[in-house]
Amino acid sequence: MIAAQLLAYYFTELKDDQVKKIDKYLYAMRLSDETLIDIMTRFKREMKHGLSRDFNATATVKMLPTFVRSIPDGSEKGDFIALDLGGSSFRILRVQVNLEKNKNVHMESETYETAEDIMHGSGSQGILITWTKRFKVSGVEGADVVKLLNKAIKKRGDYDANVVAVVNDTVGTMMTCGYDDQQCEVGLIIGTGTNACYMEELRHIDLVEGDEGRMCINTEWGAFGDDGSLEDIRTEFDREIDRGSLNPGKQLFEKMISGMYLGELVRLILVKMAKEGLLFEGRITPELLTRGKFNTSDVSAIEKNKEGLQNAKEILTRLGVEPSDDDCVSVQHVCTIVSFRSANLVAATLATILNRLRDNKGSPRLRTTVGVDGSLYKTHPQYSRRFHKTLRRLVPDSDVRFLLSESGSGKGAAMVTAVAYRLAEQHRQIEETLAHFCLTKEMLLEVKKRMRIEMEMGLKKKTHDKAVVKMLPSFVRSIPDGTEHGDFLALDLGGTNFRVLLVKMRSGKKRTVEMHNKIYAIPTEIMQGTGEELFDHIVSCISDFLDYMGIKGPRMPLGFTFSFPCKQTSLDEGILITWTKGFKATDCVGHDVATLLRDAIKRREEFDLDVVAVVNDTVGTMMTCAYEEPTCEVGLIVGTGSNACYMEEMKNVEMLEGNEGQMCINMEWGAFGDNGCLDDIRTNYDRVVDEYSLNAGKQRYEKMISGMYLGEIVRNILIDFTKKGFLFRGQISEPLKTRGIFQTKYLSQIESDRLALLQVRSILQQLGLNSTCDDSILVKTVCGVVSKRAAQLCGAGMAAVVDKIRENRGLDRLNVTVGVDGTLYKLHPHFSRIMHQTVKELSPKCNVSFLLSEDGSGKGAALITAVGVRLREGMSS
Repeated sequence: MIAAQLLAYYFTELKDDQVKKIDKYLYAMRLSDETLIDIMTRFKREMKHGLSRDFNATATVKMLPTFVRSIPDGSEKGDFIALDLGGSSFRILRVQVNLEKNKNVHMESETYETAEDIMHGSGSQGILITWTKRFKVSGVEGADVVKLLNKAIKKRGDYDANVVAVVNDTVGTMMTCGYDDQQCEVGLIIGTGTNACYMEELRHIDLVEGDEGRMCINTEWGAFGDDGSLEDIRTEFDREIDRGSLNPGKQLFEKMISGMYLGELVRLILVKMAKEGLLFEGRITPELLTRGKFNTSDVSAIEKNKEGLQNAKEILTRLGVEPSDDDCVSVQHVCTIVSFRSANLVAATLATILNRLRDNKGSPRLRTTVGVDGSLYKTHPQYSRRFHKTLRRLVPDSDVRFLLSESGSGKGAAMVTAVAYRLAEQHRQIEETLAHFCLTKEMLLEVKKRMRIEMEMGLKKKTHDKAVVKMLPSFVRSIPDGTEHGDFLALDLGGTNFRVLLVKMRSGKKRTVEMHNKIYAIPTEIMQGTGEELFDHIVSCISDFLDYMGIKGPRMPLGFTFSFPCKQTSLDEGILITWTKGFKATDCVGHDVATLLRDAIKRREEFDLDVVAVVNDTVGTMMTCAYEEPTCEVGLIVGTGSNACYMEEMKNVEMLEGNEGQMCINMEWGAFGDNGCLDDIRTNYDRVVDEYSLNAGKQRYEKMISGMYLGEIVRNILIDFTKKGFLFRGQISEPLKTRGIFQTKYLSQIESDRLALLQVRSILQQLGLNSTCDDSILVKTVCGVVSKRAAQLCGAGMAAVVDKIRENRGLDRLNVTVGVDGTLYKLHPHFSRIMHQTVKELSPKCNVSFLLSEDGSGKGAALITAVGVRLREGMSS
């Protein structure tokens, strides 16, 4: 009994003595908590550099966006193939995800060896940055591995597969664990290689547009220290490992901690200690000198609690060194120091990630789950316990659960694929829906051709009555010639506001136009009351203005801009065809608006005015621009509504007598398509907007291109996409149900190139729509396709007009200017450019310039009045 105790005492003393010697010898590998905290600070800096656009190019820890934005939401289902290539063998898995109450995942797999010559051979959208783990295939670095795989599948030709996702094994691990635990937001691999990923806030990822939500970042932390930042803790053995590796100077952190290198580190230490006579009585065998003869699995076997020393004896005997008991104790302690250092270093870097997660959330204590995989973590008898213990000391304010991944790189790849597949299917449906708004050049040429047909019908006596594009004569026969002189009043009625203007024109060398105006509101009850009430209100506003300007007295010439469809029988007479824009005053349709105005002036008995011209705002726009630019012969309005006018040859205006000269034709083109001729390009959303409008079935072209309706088209698409679960988490908010809430001004703001997605989200929040980053992107896309179609359709109509002018005059080439007004044209960031481009493409024989009108409906009305007075005086003289 005493002998046994003495033996145990002797062995313990011997062991302690040996341990102290080894500790002293490998002092540089023993890392204090202070050193680990210092390493955390360095890694934190590297993570920051990797996430920054300015520093990413030179950062060693690359912090690569994975475009995985969320863990599975439970709606994934399907049959997936996963390939797992990450070491000396690769697996092919079939993963079936069933959408049932118990979320069932069924897997079958087959493993294949990767031949050495293939690992180092030639490489017959994830871009491979660098090979690791002894892979050296040429022609692959910098290439898209998806394209290479698709090419190989095509080359083989006997089956087809759709490559949906490229998945890093670390991300796969996080996704696998995330399927079982919603709190999993970190993936960790400690095996042949090592790496970590985690869910980072999008606002911190400079390399990806967006500021809302999160994205999984693959840290690629194996390269930590490649810039020399870990030189003070690297040992001579680390340097020797690196020199003999396939990628010297790279993956330096991984070479200190991963399963691929730990056995080799131990072997190099044993060789040096034997050379110095500290082990094996100085014996060095060829086996001990051979790289790869001492593996990480040997380290694990030697560190086992009970049989560790016996395993050491067997492994060392295999290497031919005939170990003593002292040698076995020493080798066991060398293994402990090397693996413990690995666990400590991984704990320090993971602690940095956990601190970042806690800071991102702004919470005092972090509760999270880390999905973990890798042979070193799983099979080493002491590793995980040591690693967890160090981590708890480094981040005492975190509650971390470790969840072992069940086939992370295979099942995880299938999970990422399932999520990607769901999103890809959504994307396909979105593309399919929005494709109806995309018009080809052929389709636009067809729209141009149909507009031309409708124009001809409106101009011809035989077809005019049934024509939808009415081509109304304006009785404006001439553009300004510069001799216009005098003071003129102008009235501008075209919406809920009404303006009265005094326009003073002076001719001569320095032509000047001076304008004064006052705006008056038209209450809804007057817009929708009787005609007498409406015109009495207008005259009351004129009376107030004349008093305001101090000019009540002499009979002044007046031009009346009346922006509603009118049939004119002369310059000073316009029969209202129909009300638009919410007006419904009774006893006006079918009546001459100039007479209604004259009658109201008489009823007032305060002043008299000479109503010289009834003016459409489009004609006013053309006249205003023609005053500055004599080649202006077309007017265009693209604002709340849309319309165009142009100078037509009198011989083509069959509704009027006379073949000499020209006359401005007010097209009233908003009604284009009211006869069904645009039904093939109208979408279901256009039909819904039309159906719920005040004038269902009318102004169909206008409803596809003008500011009053574009926002409403967008709103209807957003409702449809939300119902299908593509937007706003499938929740239709009350504001989104409200007609007219999505005004066209929001369309212009959202499409502004200068606007970040955060600002787009802010606009949507004003509308009561709580959007994510992805929602904002999709809303911006929807706005873009709707406004682009509007601009193209408008351009196709304009191309028909300028081509008709060119053909009327028998010209090979026409130079013409279009005067334009309207909020959509002026304020939308892309509308004018797309429209101009469309006109250029569809009418290549016309050089068309566009000139912004400066107050066409006011100044234009005065100019038409001035021209009318000039022509009237010319006739009387």
